[in-house]
Amino acid sequence: MAVGRTHLDALYADTPDPWDFEHSDYEQAKFAATRAALSRPHYVSAFELGCGNGQLARTLVDICDRYTGMDAVSVAIEAARNTVPEARFIRGFFPCPLPADEFDLLILSEILYFLDSGSLQTLAGAIATSWPEAEVLCVSWLGDTGNDLQGEEALAIFTRALATHDFDRVVHTDGYRIDRGLPGVQS
Repeated sequence: MAVGRTHLDALYADTPDPWDFEHSDYEQAKFAATRAALSRPHYVSAFELGCGNGQLARTLVDICDRYTGMDAVSVAIEAARNTVPEARFIRGFFPCPLPADEFDLLILSEILYFLDSGSLQTLAGAIATSWPEAEVLCVSWLGDTGNDLQGEEALAIFTRALATHDFDRVVHTDGYRIDRGLPGVQS
């Protein structure tokens, strides 16, 4: 079962930064590693599903002509708009229609394990249909997520379902891994 809106809203009930993204050395290092894992120095249009309060967007927006983030929590969207006013942030609870644009970068940072198997397959189908040529970057927490799916389990379901991309693990630490999917035919 996917994580529900009530759970997500509760995470932000007391703070717009429940994981201390803005001040945590660990989170800042992970954001830097995420940027370093990208295959190109510049993108026309990026989309981040589960953008939270915009702290990852803050580290990537300068290499994108356009940046769109989507999150289910209104507090997070408001914080993201304040953090990165030059980007566009919209509210949406996946599975829902994703924004229409010609994205060449899709960022799925610590979001996959919030979804269930069916939603992961729906997401992969949407990407394969709408953005088969986009680079897809997945950041997965390796600890206990507290959700039905764990990070690597959700990543495996998603990458198997996204047959338009070849995925390689480009970063692996004790706490997280980063996988990059580039267009191609999976072997």
